[in-house]
Amino acid sequence: MIHILNNRLAQLTGFIWDDDLRVLSGVRRLVVFILRVMHMLLRELLGGQLNLRAMSLVYTTLLSIVPLLAVSFSVLKGLGYHQRLETYLFGIMLEPLGPGGAEVASMIIGFVDNVKVGMLGSLGFALLIYTVIALVQKIEAAFNFVWQIERLRSLPQRLSNYLSVITIGPVLIFSAIGVTAAMLNTELAVRLASSEPFGTLLVYAGKLVPYVLVCLAFTIIYVLIPNTRVQFTAALVGGVLAGVLWKFTGWGFATFIASSAKYAAIYSSFAILILLLIWLYLSWLILLVGSQIAYFVQNPRFMTLRRVHFVLSNRMREQLALQIMYLIAYSHYHNRPAWRLEQLIEYLGLPDEPVSRTLDVLVDTGYLTGLERPDGDEYLPSHAIETVMLDELLAAVRMAGEGRFLSTAQMTSQPAVDALMDEIGAACKSSLAGRTLLSLVEAVDERVERALPAAGRAPVRDAGTGT
Repeated sequence: MIHILNNRLAQLTGFIWDDDLRVLSGVRRLVVFILRVMHMLLRELLGGQLNLRAMSLVYTTLLSIVPLLAVSFSVLKGLGYHQRLETYLFGIMLEPLGPGGAEVASMIIGFVDNVKVGMLGSLGFALLIYTVIALVQKIEAAFNFVWQIERLRSLPQRLSNYLSVITIGPVLIFSAIGVTAAMLNTELAVRLASSEPFGTLLVYAGKLVPYVLVCLAFTIIYVLIPNTRVQFTAALVGGVLAGVLWKFTGWGFATFIASSAKYAAIYSSFAILILLLIWLYLSWLILLVGSQIAYFVQNPRFMTLRRVHFVLSNRMREQLALQIMYLIAYSHYHNRPAWRLEQLIEYLGLPDEPVSRTLDVLVDTGYLTGLERPDGDEYLPSHAIETVMLDELLAAVRMAGEGRFLSTAQMTSQPAVDALMDEIGAACKSSLAGRTLLSLVEAVDERVERALPAAGRAPVRDAGTGT
C-alpha cells in the first residue's frame, strides 16, 4: 500500500513539475498552472514570511490609521465626501466586524475630527506626514519582498508616489461609489428596475459592484506599490482573486461573529479590539497573497518545487556586469536611447533583483551613473568609454563587496593559493591588455538595435562624450 501511494505521489509530482509551462497548452496548462500556484502559496504561507509581514502591517496600521485618514480627509472634505466617510469606512473595511464595526468606524472618525492641522505646528504636521509615508513605505517593503526586490524607491519618488496614492486613491474610490449610486438612481435605471428581467439584473449588478470596486482597488495597488514594472494582466488576476477572497472571508468572518457570543464573554470590552486585530491581519494576508499570485502570473518560470534564491555564481556575476556595461555603452556610443532597469530585465531575460544588484555595483564602483526620470531611472557611462579598460572593469566587479569588515586581507595567508590567484589575475590582465570598452561597442549589433530603437538622431562616433 505504501509503495502504491509513493508511486501515485511520484506520478502527481511529475505531472505538476516535470514539464515546462511554455510547452504546454490548453486545459493541461491551466490545470498545471493552478496546481503550481496553490503549491507555491501553501509553501509561502507555511514558511511564515507572509504571515510575519501581515502581522507587522497590522501593528503599523494601528499606529497610522488616524494620520492616514486625516491626510485623506483633508482632500475628501474639500470634495464634500467627508460627511459620508464613516459610512464608507464601515461599508468597505469594517462591515465584517458586525455592530462593533460601526462603533470602531465612529471612534476612528472621532479621532480624525480631533486632528487639527492648524494646531499641530510645523513639527507636528511633518510628523503626521512622516507617519503616513512610513505606513506606505512598509507596505511597499512587504510587496517588494513578494516580488523579491530589495531596493526601495528614492526619497523624491516616495514622496510623490505615496502622497498621490494617499490623496488621489480614496477620492477615486469614493467617486466610483458615488457615480455608481447616481447611475442606479437615474430615471432610466428606475424604469429598467420596474421591468423584468432587467430589475433582477440590476439587483445582482448592485450586489456585484462592491466586489468590482474592491478588485479594481487591489489591482491598482498591485500595479503602483511594488518597486518594479507589474504587468496589468498579472495585477488584474491577482486583484480579482484577492478581492473575491477578501469579500468571502469578510462574509465568513461576519457569520462567525454573528453565530458565536463566546468571544465577548471571554474578552469582555476588549473583544472588539481583538476582532479588529484579527480582521486586519486577515486583510493584509489576503492582500499579500494576491500580490504573490500576480508575481507568479507574471513570472511563471519561477514556480519551482523549491523556492528560488537568486544568487549569482561568480562567472554569471562577471558576465552580467560586462553585458550591462556593453548595452549601456553601445547605446551611448551609437546615440540610442539610454537603457532603463525594466528594459534591461526584459532584454536579458533575468529577474529584477540580480540585474538591479549588478547595476548598483557598477554605480558604486563609478562605472555607471543613474539619472532619475519619471518613467524609470536611466543609466549612462560615468567615463568616456575609450578610457574604460576591460581588465580594470573586470577586477572591480570581482572585488565588489569587499570592504573594511570582509576582504582577502583579513584571511590567513596561504602562499600557494596567493600565488595562484596572482597568476589568474595576471593572465586576465595580459589577455585583456590594452582593450577598452570602446572596442566592444564599435560594431553595429543588430539584436540590440531591434531591442532598443534609435532615438532619431545621427549615430555618434565620438566615443567618450556622445557629442
